[in-house]
Amino acid sequence: MKYVSFLKLICLGFVFALLATSCVKEGPMGPAGADGSDGQDGMDGEDGNVTCLVCHSGTNMEQKQGQFAMSAHSAGAIAVDYAGAQARCAPCHSHEQFVQTMTLGSVAGNITNPSAWKCSTCHGIHKTFEGVDYALRASDPVTANFNSSVTLDMKGNSNLCAVCHQTRTAGPSITNPDSETFRITNTHWGPHHGPQANVLAGVGFEEIPGSVPYPDAGTAAHLTQASCTGCHMGDFNTGQGGHSFIPSLKACNDCHGTSLDDYNYGGKQTQVHGLLVSLRDKLIDLSVVAGSDEEGYHPVPGTYPTLYAQAYFNWIGLEEDRSQGAHNPKYVVALLMNTIEALNNYQAN
Repeated sequence: MKYVSFLKLICLGFVFALLATSCVKEGPMGPAGADGSDGQDGMDGEDGNVTCLVCHSGTNMEQKQGQFAMSAHSAGAIAVDYAGAQARCAPCHSHEQFVQTMTLGSVAGNITNPSAWKCSTCHGIHKTFEGVDYALRASDPVTANFNSSVTLDMKGNSNLCAVCHQTRTAGPSITNPDSETFRITNTHWGPHHGPQANVLAGVGFEEIPGSVPYPDAGTAAHLTQASCTGCHMGDFNTGQGGHSFIPSLKACNDCHGTSLDDYNYGGKQTQVHGLLVSLRDKLIDLSVVAGSDEEGYHPVPGTYPTLYAQAYFNWIGLEEDRSQGAHNPKYVVALLMNTIEALNNYQAN
């Protein structure tokens, strides 16, 4: 009997619990309040596909590739065939070496099958994916090879050109200061090929004292008022500019307000060509240089007065700049005239 009474108590407890719960049940919902004011509309973002297709559309890519096929960089014979496999020639003599150097800071070793430059040589992975992000592998000022305390700043995107287009060695005044003689050890001695950045910046050559004043470094008009990309990559027109890298005559004429059919503005290329020939012939007479127009010219290994080595350094560097003075006329003319003047005075004494 006591057991039954206990069960009755439990059942009554459940009943009271249910009654208590029903007492706090919500009543019916009241009428809805007035709607709040509309928020500010968001701005539509630019279609990502449209941004990418500005450059990566089939038509644009084919145009760029067609232009690039016209360039010496595309052929690669001027560099890849000769030194493209050699790790010591990094970063400039093959696609593989350049990419490794730009991304890793060095190359792993000699390359078995080097290839010429291509789109991905200069263009890597985008960082911001905006319309002005060309994913160039370099755009900051470049440390000069001939002197680590000197910085070459071609301005923005043009600094990519300066990575390779600069002197590789220093002249006698840096490597052998105050020495009366200098030994040329081999037929490849000199500032190396393609020193265009040094010519533009007005640094890295042998500034022999003379009657023609040297302009201040970094003051060349084609460095301060123009650029590598502005002159060599202007709007593609009549087989020039764009990714052909052939200097755009239209860009030159637009900048100078002229209508020339060549790059001989003010006759400077004619003047510089004459000075280069005169200096070369003097060096041949002094037995510092040997060769011919057909076979090319090279230095004759031997020990010379330092002035002779300086003169050769200036001549071959400006010859291989290949602009015939157009990159920096005042600087180039000063170098050549002062060098020739110094040789004449040295021989006279």
